[in-house]
Amino acid sequence: MVRVTDAVRPRLARAAVIVRPRLARVTAAAKPQVARLTQAAKPQLERITKAGPNARSWQYTAGAATAGLALAAGVVTAAGPWDSSGQRTAERDRAAALERAGGTDHGRVDDSSGTTDVPDTSGVAAGAPHPAPSAASVLTGLGGAANTVKSAPAALPTGTGLASVLGPLLGDPALGARRTAVVVDVATGKRLYGAGADEALTPASTTKIATAVAALSALGGEHRFTTRTALEPGTKEVVLVGGGDPTLTARAETGGWADLRTLAGRTATALKKRGLTRVTLSYDTTLYAGTRVHPIGANPNLAPVTSLSADEGRTDDSVSGPTARVSDPAADATRTFAEFLADAGIKTSSPGPSKATERAESLATVSSPPLSVLVERMLTNSDNDIAEALARQTAVATGVRADFAGGGKAVQAQLKKLGLPLTGVRIKDGSGLDRQDRLTADLLTALLVKAGDAARPDLRPVLTGLPVAGFTGTLTSRYTEGAAGVVRAKTGTLSGVNTLAGTVVDQDGRLLAFALLASGTTDPAAAQAALDRAATALAGCGCR
Repeated sequence: MVRVTDAVRPRLARAAVIVRPRLARVTAAAKPQVARLTQAAKPQLERITKAGPNARSWQYTAGAATAGLALAAGVVTAAGPWDSSGQRTAERDRAAALERAGGTDHGRVDDSSGTTDVPDTSGVAAGAPHPAPSAASVLTGLGGAANTVKSAPAALPTGTGLASVLGPLLGDPALGARRTAVVVDVATGKRLYGAGADEALTPASTTKIATAVAALSALGGEHRFTTRTALEPGTKEVVLVGGGDPTLTARAETGGWADLRTLAGRTATALKKRGLTRVTLSYDTTLYAGTRVHPIGANPNLAPVTSLSADEGRTDDSVSGPTARVSDPAADATRTFAEFLADAGIKTSSPGPSKATERAESLATVSSPPLSVLVERMLTNSDNDIAEALARQTAVATGVRADFAGGGKAVQAQLKKLGLPLTGVRIKDGSGLDRQDRLTADLLTALLVKAGDAARPDLRPVLTGLPVAGFTGTLTSRYTEGAAGVVRAKTGTLSGVNTLAGTVVDQDGRLLAFALLASGTTDPAAAQAALDRAATALAGCGCR
């Protein structure tokens, strides 16, 4: 308990520093109304007190409770206004850093392999998805007003004001030879600042924002990926059919993800009902096509991409970040499944590849959590395995060949359907590991604005999955002062590339979307710090 307290104390201290000024303002604003409410409640409280010791205790309690509730309700009203999620609008963005949502914590950035963001899973049980704070409310509650993102009544930041603040910061030599930036007001969709807005650069892991929007729009946030077993008639062949669930696990602690143990138990029960205790075991990975190895080659940041795998083919107990992977995730998962069947009283042959026929009888299934949860985990955890799976699932859903090239084409086609700006855009994969990917700052901010659109609540996980500055994800150890809790952003890192795209609440309470891309960087840490300073400046200025 002492270790836990020590670990949490720095974040609690930061949260207290962040929230204290606004709490003070709320207290000052509420004081006159509280005084009036107290005066109004005084007669009722006096009548209750005068009831004396002979009055029934329940009457006293009920009366006191009524008066207390009336006073409390007044204080709550005075401390408002309140947004659709039940948070005070003045505090929602700071308090978001302390709330739980779907997804996984991740921390440091490791560029040792020239690839994307590396999560930090210290202190988290293996196999369990890590909590990520909720985003500031961007959607209307049921029965609420039609508009989604509420801007403060103050005037918008101006291009001149933003240029005076961002210009010198974006001129930092640490940002390399080429850098682009865009800032947009989320509520109105108006571009407030642009520097090289339409210039397409290598986006690295910010590509996952595009993948998330495409998958959610093609499949829907409630879609689930199902892994099943099927029995071929007259052959005693059981086929384990991969449904492309990148979060399928074989671990005892499932963390709420679909798991092979449960599937094996259900399959064994179904087989025994048919009088079978010995079967031939096969596996089917035909949902996806093409090569399984990413164009960058074998890499600890990504397992071979297949529609059947368990725990992302990891060879250790990690849940995110780079690690050694098995060479054939499908075969490895099926061997593990055979062991679970044996534990349940079903003997199997050595498994091999096959394809379930249309005549095969379904035995059992397990399904992933909703796609919205997978998207949050992908963005918060910068999960390359989920990203590539979602690109291929987008291809499957739209009738495109489900390989690396097809996944990129399907993602780009979905963005075109949404009317997003695609000039110069080139998407070759779902994760951003491919250095041939090209995105613009204009597109990245447009994706974030679309995710806050009242007409597209299915895209909200794109915002709620973004790491929170100073608290979660690749931003855990960044923004420890100043903009902690008010910047939410997806980071991107490749050798010579540093990017940052997300949202920030400015000094006037406006929610801004921003995208910052730098190419030709030579010092990843210095480039990262320069991008952070730019985002921090946005949080601290009205820029008019």
